[in-house]
Amino acid sequence: MNLSAPTQLIFIISLVLAIIGILAALGVLAFIPLAAVWIVLIAYIVLAAGCLMRGA
Repeated sequence: MNLSAPTQLIFIISLVLAIIGILAALGVLAFIPLAAVWIVLIAYIVLAAGCLMRGA
């Protein structure tokens, strides 16, 4: 399995999701119905998928 660096778009999407998850954990974004750990997990999965797929 060859890994490649994610594109800048995938990295920014995962970064924004991670920041939203951290803000939800701190209580700043209390209106988000998902638990903060799930939001951060989704951000990690997006980043990992970007590393696994070539050209994504």
